[in-house]
Amino acid sequence: MKKRYKIVIGAVVVFTVLLTTLFLERKRFPGGAGSPNTEGSRAVPDGGIKIPDWNGRVDAAEEKEGMGLNAARLAQEGEALHVTTGPATSYWRTDAMASGDFTVKATFNEPEYMNLNSHAHPYGVFIGGNDMGTPNQSEFYCAAYGNGKFVVRGFGPDPFRMNGLLGESNSAIHKAAGRGQPVTQDIALSVRGNEIECAVNGTLVASFDKSLLVIPGKLKSTDGYFGLRFAHNTDVLVSDLVMSKN
Repeated sequence: MKKRYKIVIGAVVVFTVLLTTLFLERKRFPGGAGSPNTEGSRAVPDGGIKIPDWNGRVDAAEEKEGMGLNAARLAQEGEALHVTTGPATSYWRTDAMASGDFTVKATFNEPEYMNLNSHAHPYGVFIGGNDMGTPNQSEFYCAAYGNGKFVVRGFGPDPFRMNGLLGESNSAIHKAAGRGQPVTQDIALSVRGNEIECAVNGTLVASFDKSLLVIPGKLKSTDGYFGLRFAHNTDVLVSDLVMSKN
């Protein structure tokens, strides 16, 4: 009986160690800050940054898989920016800096919901970008899905999450009528004193004290570059990316 008990306990310990290891390894997969990329990033034809004065960087996990900026695409399409990924990527203008109290916002139009993926993927805006284009790049972003959910995440430079593993649902976030149908989101990140706020479609969906974010392993500062954030395998039109002082 004692021998059988030891075998059972040993099996439980091994299983627990394996489960913990798999959980910790999740953040190494491409596709977003700490999220597993189950379907794999697919390189975009004629990729690269097609607009002057824009920069970008794919996630470190994507780089480990051999992906680079040429596997995603940023181009001008009329008055909008057309972004197609590819690997999970952040884009910013070379002169897009913000400091103090400010709001960064943009409108995201997914013309055909889930046309490049098997499940919903998020897109949004980031602030607090520092050491951009380097392995030490840090940023904080809020991004919405076309299924009514949103995530608040960042890099410091390792990925971190602020609203759970899978994000949260909120009635303010628009839902596509179905696969292949259009969906639009207005997404904003604001710094107001000691608070950092995310609003989607005019509704505050998350707020954090700055002391929780401007710490080692997260943000160096809320001051810095601002820009656009996309998970892997997305196809989105972006308009009205602006920064205003609060």
